[in-house]
Amino acid sequence: MEVLRKAYFFLLDILQTLILAAAAFVVVYMFLFRPFEVKGESMYPNLHNNEYLITNLIGLKLSDPNLGDIIVFKAPNEIERDFIKRVIGIAGDRVSIRDGHVYLNQEQLDESKYLKPSVKTYGGSFLQEGEEILVPEGYFFVLGDNRSYSSDSREWGFVPKNNVIGNSIVIYWPLNSAGIIKNPY
Repeated sequence: MEVLRKAYFFLLDILQTLILAAAAFVVVYMFLFRPFEVKGESMYPNLHNNEYLITNLIGLKLSDPNLGDIIVFKAPNEIERDFIKRVIGIAGDRVSIRDGHVYLNQEQLDESKYLKPSVKTYGGSFLQEGEEILVPEGYFFVLGDNRSYSSDSREWGFVPKNNVIGNSIVIYWPLNSAGIIKNPY
C-alpha cells in the first residue's frame, strides 16, 4: 500500500511540473519571445534560408522598431504568412531611390555595414526610381537585404505598425550561424 501511495505522489509531482512548464512556455511564447524560421533568400547575405531566429514581442510594447532593425510582420497580401525585412524608414522619414541607392531624408543611406557596395536598389511599383515618399505615422518602410530577390515596400507599400510581430534579436539555429542580430545604426 505504501508503494502505491509513493507512486501516486510521484506521478502527481510530475504532472504538476509538466503543467507548470507548459504554462511558462505559453506565457513566453504568447507575450515575450517567439521563434521564427527564415524562408527564402530575401535577407541574404545577412540571414539565410532555414535559419531560426528569436523574435522579441515585448519590445514593441515599449518602443517602435528603429532604422536598421530586422522585423517580422504579417505579409501585406497574405496575412497568414510572416515576412522578415529591415526597417529603412520610420514615421516622418522621406524615402527615395535614385541611381541604385536608397536616400533617407535627402541623404544617401549608408548601408555599408550590412550590404556590399556593389548592391544596387531599384524602384518598384509602389516606390519608383526618382520618386520620394513620406512614411506616415504608424507605418514603416522595409527592404530585404537581397534587393534583387526581395518582395518589399518598393512593391507593396508601407507596413502598418499593427502588422509587426516583433524585432528579431538572435539567430539560434543552425549552431554555426548562432549569434546576436545587431542593428547597424
